[in-house]
Amino acid sequence: MTASLSSLTTASLTHAGGARLLADVGGTNARFALETGPGRIELIDVLACKDHLTLAAAIGAYLASPNVVAALSGPVRHAAIAIANPVVGDYVRMTNHHWEFSIEALRKECGFEVLEVVNDFSALARSLPHLGGQKLQIGGGAPVADTPLGLLGAGTGLGVSGLIPCGDSWTALRSEGGHVSFSPANEVEVAILQYAWREFEHVSAERLLSGAGVELIYRALADRAGRPGESLSAPEISRRALAGECALCDQVLEVFCGMLGTAAGNLAITLGAQGGVYIGGGIVPRLGERFARSCFRQRFEQKGRFAAYLAQVPTYVITADYPAFLGVSAILSEKLSD
Repeated sequence: MTASLSSLTTASLTHAGGARLLADVGGTNARFALETGPGRIELIDVLACKDHLTLAAAIGAYLASPNVVAALSGPVRHAAIAIANPVVGDYVRMTNHHWEFSIEALRKECGFEVLEVVNDFSALARSLPHLGGQKLQIGGGAPVADTPLGLLGAGTGLGVSGLIPCGDSWTALRSEGGHVSFSPANEVEVAILQYAWREFEHVSAERLLSGAGVELIYRALADRAGRPGESLSAPEISRRALAGECALCDQVLEVFCGMLGTAAGNLAITLGAQGGVYIGGGIVPRLGERFARSCFRQRFEQKGRFAAYLAQVPTYVITADYPAFLGVSAILSEKLSD
């Protein structure tokens, strides 16, 4: 599978140190690419993590693939990896896969001169200034230059981050904001919270703003309606809603979008994110026009005395297929320029 992303720049120069390896590693798949020059991210391939004993083995398999070998004029010296895991210190032990490694040992084993390993959401945050047209604005005005950006990503969990301007660069916040306590905004959400309390002592925002959260909202709304709900997966709930097959499933999406709007508005106020709030993750980009016409934006602005303030803050859906590559590219470029 090969693709090209050119959001960083249209320059066609090659990197002086040769092609750079970029990776985005999750619990199921590891995505790899070569950045042959500024903005030239090519030869994207997706490898199943279960097919490789270690991350080093997966890296080796990618670099040994015929298309990659043909594109390289020498060994890869510089690499950057985004990984769905906290990265604190040298040792990384994945929570959703069996891979574990020392960053320094991995660097030596793969023969890299420079290896950067960062949390995947930090990488996604660093991608935001480089998205170009790979985003869709949903309401609000123009972004204010040199102000913070907010980021929410609803998927397997709820990722939260912010990007703070720092001189000529940016600092990505290492936030665990998905685990703040969920705050209901209306009677329906109060009922959902009360239902969730039957299963969980603490109901975080992530409990509801995630794939498992979509399923929990469905069960709660079915219970509130006094009818037994089917055991449906989040993808099936979304499919039925988007196909117009199930009014309850459509209500689930509407409630989900409203909750996300409140969370995004909270983040915008907390960070002063006048540069905009970005929505990533695996759920929202798949909703398409349904998200744009949902109550998300109304709920984003529904902050009483701060409604006028939030009305000016733009919100964006990230539409890039591989935004983490843009982030790790920026991080690696910064590292190499030091």
